[in-house]
This record gives sequence, structure tokens and C-alpha cells, in this order.
Amino acid sequence: MASFVSGTERASARWGSFVEKSVAGSVHSAEMPFVDATVTGSVSGGGLVAPGLGAVALKGGNAAADTPDEARVNRADKRGRLVNVVPAAPPKSFNAGSVFQRTSMLSAPRDEPETAMAFVEPQIRGKEIEIAAAFHVRESHKADPGVPSFLASLVNNDKADVLATAYAPAEPDYARASPFASLLGQEEEEAGGRFIPPVGEGDHAWMSKPLPEHVFSAAEQKCLAEGIYFEARGEDVKGQAAVAQVILNRVRNPAYPSTICGVVYQNRNWRNRCQFSFACDGTRPRVRSQHHYRVAQEVAMAVTAGKIFIPEVGSATHYHATYVHPRWARTMEKMKKIGLHIFYRTHGGGWS
Repeated sequence: MASFVSGTERASARWGSFVEKSVAGSVHSAEMPFVDATVTGSVSGGGLVAPGLGAVALKGGNAAADTPDEARVNRADKRGRLVNVVPAAPPKSFNAGSVFQRTSMLSAPRDEPETAMAFVEPQIRGKEIEIAAAFHVRESHKADPGVPSFLASLVNNDKADVLATAYAPAEPDYARASPFASLLGQEEEEAGGRFIPPVGEGDHAWMSKPLPEHVFSAAEQKCLAEGIYFEARGEDVKGQAAVAQVILNRVRNPAYPSTICGVVYQNRNWRNRCQFSFACDGTRPRVRSQHHYRVAQEVAMAVTAGKIFIPEVGSATHYHATYVHPRWARTMEKMKKIGLHIFYRTHGGGWS
């Protein structure tokens, strides 16, 4: 301290400030000069001795800023919350912003093989949209045919017969009919909701009437499934449907019995002279393949309900296998060969 008070140069460089006595707790703005004339923050050293009070501590004043806090806050860059996300859509074929038009953020490739491999031109150029669309879920608007998948390709009628309880009513198609007509059922009221086959050129008049109600019973459907199974179980579903259509055509034709069972088993007591050979060939018909029989049942109901109608068969009431040549075939009009069966219709609407 003595060297400092003396003011020697060595002491001035060594000491930068001095300490003086102050009242405990007193803080105020710096007042002590330093060697480099630097002003520091608030330091101790204040206070006074007031007459009659003794030592009094002083606090440095912190005056409030002239500008309020709200005015000093800058909210220009503030953003709102994320409230919605645009759903992902399949990519479009355009350049600006397209996922198919990208540039690399890397530097230009060198000549080294391991670096150049990252920039090899892809093999899918020109097929980007096709590949990307394959991963995009697309909603199918194809109507449900309402039949098993193996029959779907043969369905050509959306509205089944109202008596076919196996099929629910089709949903209204407002693209083909007005909403009022669909809701009020005006189109179905004209025919009572019954299926009537389309009568083509050369078809007989008895085709333009619906089937009797009893053909939808379990007993009648059993006879129709048996006729399909024993006559055409080796054919594809179209060939089986054609045989079913022939049987139902005979039910419509006044020259034959008015029931399916009556048609299928007509003249069953005449040995080898009945309408369908399996019914009078001297053997007892027995279902040996449950799978084929279930297919025959599905075909039987679909054809009876009008979901499937084969125009090439039309009003045919006869058929024979390709490996036989019956005499009656020469007296009838040949319609169509489907599988191993050739179908015929009569000229006069009856037997011949």
C-alpha cells in the first residue's frame, strides 16, 4: 500500500484499484477510477453515516427504460401452428417440384469408379409415373356381380329376379337411371321385378314370360343342379350354364312339363328313351364330387335368377354331344357349339 500511495510507476502497474470501507449491503454505480479508465458495473463502496441514524446503506438506482417491453419485442418472424397436412397424391408428370426431376446436392462426380457409380443413369427412365402409380392406392368402382368369382365373367344382368332371395337387390345406378326412378322403383314395377329373357330374332314367343314361382324352391333347384351335374359337370361354367338355360327354356315351353323336376326326369321309366340320358340309363345317379355339385348349384341359381343368360343359346330346347349324330338334329336350327355340346332350337316353338 505504501508503494501505491507513493505513486511509483511500478506500483501503478501492479495495482488497478483500491478498496475503501463501505456500509454492509450498500451497492451503487462505479465511481472509482481504474488505471485504464474502464468503467465497470455496480460495485460496493457506497453508504454514509447520517447524524442521529448511524451508517446508512445505499442501493444503485435502476431506472425503468423509456420504451416498454411490448414495443421492444419483434414478432415479425413469428409463425402459426401446423394445423393441416395436405394428403399425399400420386406424382404428376411435370418438372417444377416433381419427384421425378431432382438434382444432386453433391459435387460433380470424379472419374473414380466408386464415385461415378452413384450417378449412373437409372434404367426406369420414362416409366417413373407407371412405377409410382403402382404404389398408389386406387379405389375400384366396379360393381359387385353378387355371384362367386368363377361366374362373374358370365354375369350380364345386374337385376336378379325378385323371387331369387339368394341375391340382394342391386344398388341404384344413378348414371343409368334417374334418382327418382331408382328410388320409386318405377322400372321394376313394369315387369313386377321378374326376369324376362331378351327375345332375339328367331326366338319363340313363349320366351317372353317369367318362370313359374315354384322354380325357386329347394326341391326344384335340386333337380336343376342334378341335371347340370350329371349332364355337364365336365364342361366349363359357360357350358354348364347353357345346359341349365335349355332346361329352363323347356319349363317355359308349353310343350314340356311346367316344373324343373318334370323336365329333367321326364320319361325316366323309358329305358334309354328319356329326355336326359342319365335319368334312364339303368344306373342310379349318385353325386361323387361335392365340389362339382356345389358349382352346379351356383350355376343353377344364377341362371334361374336371370343373372346369367347366354344369347347364343337363346330359346334352344335341345342339345347333343359332339360325338353323336341324332336324327332329330336335321329337323332343327343349329344355334351354337359350346364345349362338347351343340345346341338347337325348334322352328315352330314346340317339338319340331
